[in-house]
Amino acid sequence: MPVVGTALEDVLRPLAPQVLGVLVRRHGQFEACEDAVQEALLAAAVQWPADGVPDNPRAWLLTVATRRLTDQWRSEHARRRRETTSALLDGFDEAAPEPPGAEDDTLTLLFLCCHPELSPPSQVALTLRAVGGLTTAEIARAFLVPESTVGQRISRAKRTVAGAAFEVPAAADRASRLGAVLHVLYLVFNEGYTATSGPDLHRPELTREALRLVRQVRRLLPDDGEVAGLLALMLITEARRPARTRPDGGLVPLAEQDRTLWDRAMLGEGVELVEATMARAPVGPYQLQAAIAAVHAEAECAEKTDWPQIAQLYRVLATVAPGPMVTLNRAVAVGMVEGPRAGLALLATVDGPLAGHHRLPAVRGHLLEMAGDAAAARAAYREAASKTTSEPERRYLEERAGRLG
Repeated sequence: MPVVGTALEDVLRPLAPQVLGVLVRRHGQFEACEDAVQEALLAAAVQWPADGVPDNPRAWLLTVATRRLTDQWRSEHARRRRETTSALLDGFDEAAPEPPGAEDDTLTLLFLCCHPELSPPSQVALTLRAVGGLTTAEIARAFLVPESTVGQRISRAKRTVAGAAFEVPAAADRASRLGAVLHVLYLVFNEGYTATSGPDLHRPELTREALRLVRQVRRLLPDDGEVAGLLALMLITEARRPARTRPDGGLVPLAEQDRTLWDRAMLGEGVELVEATMARAPVGPYQLQAAIAAVHAEAECAEKTDWPQIAQLYRVLATVAPGPMVTLNRAVAVGMVEGPRAGLALLATVDGPLAGHHRLPAVRGHLLEMAGDAAAARAAYREAASKTTSEPERRYLEERAGRLG
């Protein structure tokens, strides 16, 4: 059956890192392998909508990418590296199919992209590109930095990891890479849960892939509290997705959601994981964020939310992992407990770091509306609407401004 649009992307996205992992494991040369995979994905995007998905799409992509790689090395062979390139080509078997249940190298690729010789920003950028499948523009928005900067980071990172051992690092080295790995998965999930641009609020293929990968990491590190915390946070957050949009695609904020639409099985798994993990593991930022999400989820309705507990958890989070986004979210909780003016005072401390981000005026508008300053709230909502590149968020913010006259 032919496939188009989002359905095709859903098929290709999880396969791309698997195919890239196989090529890098077999042949090294990360940058050349990634170029070959991109060409194979382009070929699939052209052929599959007309011809249908092959019986073994992973093997199809691997065959096409391998041929592209072979062609590239043959060209190099003709120019300057006859003996070396010939030896490499002798290792190819273009007709060899992938056996059923072939090894998934995605997790190994994930750790390679978080190589210790890379800076943390480069680790995250390369992994989002190679494993998460985000474009350079999407990564730039996630980092709040220029697109050209991200492009340069990715190019340098590819050159750095070229020739690195393709294997899951030993336990001693694994811990040092884990923070970057978890941060990458967190960003991929967030981009899927609230897309930074475009007509749709969600990109469910990204949240599914982030969940799949963090489950893999947890199988590797079952006793790590932060891995469990991130998985719990994702589960609880994703459980709310069915209630986040109206039939027309419009955004429904948490306070107005129909909680009967939440995925109770996913929610239960996440809450149980939070409770079990926080009882035995040292507390970290992902566990604290998961605990905050669990408090929201356990309230029967928005009016019964335990805001004092949430404010306290944010206070601890601000100590463990301070940052402008933490302060932004904490300002909402403080506003609900101590009053909107207290929240606005806290919000004033992050004006500089988040000056260009739409969430700052959006939260300011919310707190001003709570304080009864309709004119200032309306202006803040309109400012936020002008700064977001997400159409559902823009429509929602304009609606909030419109309600205030």
